[in-house]
This record gives sequence, C-alpha cells and structure tokens, in this order.
Amino acid sequence: MSGAPISTLVLAGAPARDGILQTLSGRMRAAGTPHVSLATVLVGDDAPSRKYVASKHKTAQSIGIQSVQVELPATATQNEVEDRVRHLARDKSVHGILVQMPLPSHLDTEAVLRLIPAEKDVDGLTEASMGRLMRDAPGHVGCTPLGVLRLLQHYGIATSGKHVVVIGRSTLVGLPLSVLLARKGIDATVTLAHSRTTRLEELCRSADIVVSATGIAHSITAAHISMGATCIDVGISRTEAGIVGDIDADSVTGIAGALTPMPGGTGIMTVACLMENTINAAVMQGVQL
Repeated sequence: MSGAPISTLVLAGAPARDGILQTLSGRMRAAGTPHVSLATVLVGDDAPSRKYVASKHKTAQSIGIQSVQVELPATATQNEVEDRVRHLARDKSVHGILVQMPLPSHLDTEAVLRLIPAEKDVDGLTEASMGRLMRDAPGHVGCTPLGVLRLLQHYGIATSGKHVVVIGRSTLVGLPLSVLLARKGIDATVTLAHSRTTRLEELCRSADIVVSATGIAHSITAAHISMGATCIDVGISRTEAGIVGDIDADSVTGIAGALTPMPGGTGIMTVACLMENTINAAVMQGVQL
C-alpha cells in the first residue's frame, strides 16, 4: 500500500435498490399487472422478524405483488408449521414462499425448508436452490448474494477477469456468492477465505474486490486493501456506537476505490432482490411478464 490518498466512491444501496424496484414495477405495469403473489411464514413474535416481514410486504404491494401473510404462535408444532408450508407449496396462486428466519429453537428449520419447491424458493435457501446455483440451472439465488452482485452492476464495478476475495463461508452469503461471482458472464476469479485462512491480509491485498461477510466488527482494515480496490461490507455487528460492519470504513477511506456504507449499503438491496426473485418465480410458473 503506497501513494497519496484517493477519492473513495461510496456505493450507497438506495439508488441501486430503487432502480431494481422501478424496473420491476415497469414490467408489472407493462404486462397489465398480472397476479403475482408472495407468501411469508412468520412463527412467533420476534420484533425484528415482524419488522422485516412488514417491510417485505409493503415493498411487494408498492410494485403490484400480492401478499399472503401466514402467522403462527411461537408454540406452533413442527407439524403445524409444515402443514402451512405444504399448503402454500400446493397453492398455484402463490408464486413465492419465504419462511422468516430464525424459527423458534424447537423447530427443525431444514425440514421446513425442504418443503418449499425450488420454483417458489424466493429466498434461495433450500438444498434444491443451492444445487441449481452450483449447476447454473434456472432457479433463485439468495437475496443477499444477489444484492451484492446487483450493487456491483449498478455502479459499473467490473467483475470479468477480476480477483475477488470473499471472506466468510456461510451458506447464506459466502458460499453462494462465491459461486455466483464465478458464473459464466460474471467471470470473476474467486478466492473463498475464512477463519482458518493464513496470511489473510496478503491475500486480500491481491484482490480487486474484497467482500467481507463474517460479522466481526472492523476486522478488515487498511492493511487488507490495495490502492483502488472495491470493498463490499456484508457483515453486521450491533455495538454501543450503533450498527457497524466488518470493514473499518475510516481506515480504508482514501485507499479503497469504492466502499459500501454500513448501514445503508448491501442490506438495503435484500428486499429488492426478493422482489426480483418473486417476479422471476412467477415467470417460471407460467405468468406472462
């Protein structure tokens, strides 16, 4: 790392999110606003989960997508939750199904997710959806990884032939994002790093784009970033000072060519990408759009 400080572009999520929603809304209007339906399953009274679900339905309705809200008490049994998900899976008027996480601890999350058909898995979390991603088959990519890609595309950040280091190997973000960025047409060369990676700073400095999704506050600093690299922050930590990301923004500003803010960056993209997946799900199920 050397040279005079450079101007760091802030990759705010709102303009990219709004662009996606405007495009989707235009598609819906141009098609005569056909019936497209998103169903959510909320178990229990977790306040953040309730807030997230309300936001998803508000956004859906704003672009012409119908909402189905299934709410069950925290005491709901495995059979009760599975019965409701099976009903939605069979309902031809429902195009997308999202089970809000986390489920109460007494429930088997994987057993519930396995009941969602791949075509309706708009959260991209099931084994079938992950398999389709690996095989580059038609399906839905998780909303957070897709949001990272859409953010890069919105700001014209090149990926073809570029070296991307993704830090964090969760099935929610790191693993699917690594596969997505390496797909033909996106064409990044991806290194997946994690807690046991040695010489992480050196590895990151070799990258054109660094994506951190570990949830370890301010773990990525100037020592990890080469001059002009793009920094994408997906990690969220709640501290006494408020919400912060994995990337120490003060440290990398003036070194990074571009940086997502936290909050206000990648997280904003998630709901918009859920809407994109829902409309694509409807098309997969025969809706003319």
